[in-house]
Amino acid sequence: MDDEILTPADKGLPARAIGLTAAAFLSTRPRLSEFWTPLIALDDAAMTANVDTMARWCAERGLEIMPHGKTTMAPALWKRQTDAGAAGITLATMGQVRTGRSLGLDSIMLANAAIDPRSLAWLAGELNDPGFRFVCWADSVATVEAMEQGLQTAGAPRPVDVCVELGAAGGRTGARSLDEGVAVARRIADSAELRLAGVAGYEGSLAHDRMPAGIAAVRSYLEAQLELHTAITPLYDDGEVFVTAGGSAYFDVVAEVWAGAAREGRTRFTLRSGAYIVHDDGFYRGISPFDEGGSGAQDTPRFVNAMHGFARVVSSPEPGLALVDGGKRDLPYDEGLPIPRAWAPDAAGPWHPLAAELTAMNDQHSYVRPEQALPIGAVVRLGLSHPCTAFDKWRVLPVIESADSDVVVDLVRTYF
Repeated sequence: MDDEILTPADKGLPARAIGLTAAAFLSTRPRLSEFWTPLIALDDAAMTANVDTMARWCAERGLEIMPHGKTTMAPALWKRQTDAGAAGITLATMGQVRTGRSLGLDSIMLANAAIDPRSLAWLAGELNDPGFRFVCWADSVATVEAMEQGLQTAGAPRPVDVCVELGAAGGRTGARSLDEGVAVARRIADSAELRLAGVAGYEGSLAHDRMPAGIAAVRSYLEAQLELHTAITPLYDDGEVFVTAGGSAYFDVVAEVWAGAAREGRTRFTLRSGAYIVHDDGFYRGISPFDEGGSGAQDTPRFVNAMHGFARVVSSPEPGLALVDGGKRDLPYDEGLPIPRAWAPDAAGPWHPLAAELTAMNDQHSYVRPEQALPIGAVVRLGLSHPCTAFDKWRVLPVIESADSDVVVDLVRTYF
């Protein structure tokens, strides 16, 4: 976005940035303290460490990664991941796929079915580009037939790669049994418009913690996925094949289960973790095997929280209560409320530890219960939970140099 003109619609930017290109503004070495509150800022050093950590860990295990780009919908961050070796980007809707193509992506996995005839007509046109790799999922014969009809009508120039999606009882989408999965695979293999490209699924909906029962459910599902892959192997052609799973919570379990699978040159064992690039200070802090404060062996890789919220005290109407100017429109709240971590007279610091709890949120206010009085105008730094519902609230996010510096070194634009 270097040449894009910054506008008042890009909330949080300093007034002096309006009308400048992003590059011109960044050349002045702005400081975070210039930005308006509420705000979410990213940490450049932490993101770099997280991307490098995941890339190295995958390479050591012979795994590929196509990070889930719907987490950020930010091409600048996708580029960090592909530059580090990611085989492409995963997306969740055909609308996101179209956005990704417009931003230059040439390797996309749609972690979903594509059945809308309008989006299939668009896809047929994109398939005229021989350099465009696209793969999607199907979990029923009815889905396969809907895809076929749309692609036939559009006159697709080549077959679409499709993975059989395996699910599990109580989970989300996906064929609910091995036999159902095999039936879907056979139907894909018989299609002139589609090509059988492997097995896919999502284990993250089967557990929500790292208790033994949850890990056992995830492991059982992944073993069933490999069983399906083995069962349909005779149906594959000579092209590349995917076995893909792995959100941001249980990718270590995925790697353990896959470690015993037969490795063929055409089979790409592919993770889709997306949130690791910024990690968080809530949900993923509690569930990721690589959290910076987690237990485990001393040599366990670690992710660092690279996403921080900032909100200003605008009211202190009674003892023990401070209202800040960030709410549900600005900060994520679906996987845990923001956590007050520190306060300062303004965003330039110095930062002081804060004993407080954030107990409720409105659209544009949050209720902070501090043990000590906070002055009107003070800025509270907040730990945030769930990147997927943080990025979608912002068109532009500043990137600071590191946790020890408030120098803004980049601006990241999102495309939700």
